[in-house]
Amino acid sequence: MKKLILAVGLMTLTGTALAAKPCEDLKSEIDSKLQDKGVTGYVLEVVDNGAGGGKVIGRCDGGNREIVYRRE
Repeated sequence: MKKLILAVGLMTLTGTALAAKPCEDLKSEIDSKLQDKGVTGYVLEVVDNGAGGGKVIGRCDGGNREIVYRRE
């Protein structure tokens, strides 16, 4: 659980710097990092800003969309 909190925290800090990236590229990078840390049972979704449904862990497409983390 500590690894998850650390991973999500670090991704939140880097989220604004990565906002210019295409959503699918950023989502793949985040997914890879979570898998490397051994995190399982989660869903990453690309949604419009403010759509909610989980914890925002990244922004993409110029800050117009968000990547949301949700536990299954």
